[in-house]
Amino acid sequence: MLSQLLALLIFPAGLFILANGLAYHWLDRKLVARLQNRVGPRWFQPAADMLKLLANEEVIPTGVDVRLFVALPVVALAGALTAMLYIPVAGLPPLYSFSGDLIVTVYLLSLLTLCTGLAGAISKDRFSVIGATRALTQLFSYEAPFLLALLGPAFVAGSWQISEITAYSSGHWLILTQPVGFIVALIGLMGKLEIPPFDAPEAETEIVAGALTEYSGRGLALFLMGREVELVGGLTLIAAFYLGGVNNPLEYLLKTLGLLVGLVGIQTLMSRLRIDQTVGLWWRYGALLSLAQWLLLLWQGAGW
Repeated sequence: MLSQLLALLIFPAGLFILANGLAYHWLDRKLVARLQNRVGPRWFQPAADMLKLLANEEVIPTGVDVRLFVALPVVALAGALTAMLYIPVAGLPPLYSFSGDLIVTVYLLSLLTLCTGLAGAISKDRFSVIGATRALTQLFSYEAPFLLALLGPAFVAGSWQISEITAYSSGHWLILTQPVGFIVALIGLMGKLEIPPFDAPEAETEIVAGALTEYSGRGLALFLMGREVELVGGLTLIAAFYLGGVNNPLEYLLKTLGLLVGLVGIQTLMSRLRIDQTVGLWWRYGALLSLAQWLLLLWQGAGW
């Protein structure tokens, strides 16, 4: 019982996931800054920002449902942390595993965007409402292709269980046989987390902070931590499914960091897309490419 509690609260879940998310967030900011000929933040800056936000007063705007306003960031972070229980973090077996846990995990990873959209929708601030509309629109455009991209490895592995898919992928680099799914999954993750150039829902130069404009203090900190946790979870799933699995901590570190460097390169090379470009083009082509790959897998399976 004590070992299970430590596993949930400290390692490999809990505090380790939060620290991992902060470290990857710092590395992302640092690499982007260096590529843009800037110095970038010091290593402790993300942790300092979170501690400062947690210590600040949380201002609740007038006219919102207080219970919903306070609960949404808690649910967003809780959903992201719960999803990590079924993912092979740090190259270790998932803490919990059952048949069909892939679908549950993808659903839990969607809670952050849903809660973000609701957080903006309940506000009377126009920037928040516009940001919520964009966030929810982008959710429908990126969740389906991301799910379809993860179902490709599940199909060839013959299972909907993450641990079994990872075990199958350990001997197969599916990026070679399913390159379309890999690209769709990577871009889908960026769209889900509103990573540039897919950050129209929170464009600072247009709508301040989008759906989270009215949030401050603890609520804002929980939303930001939820994004960092989901970044770790998404990178781990893609590495486990497409890059030959994550069988040990060294593989986990090298493969997830490699994917993070790829995300940084995309951020640096591309400018922000308009919301119509972000949503229309990707929904039209990303989903179709994923479905085309599915049809190819079904045809190959019938041939086998």
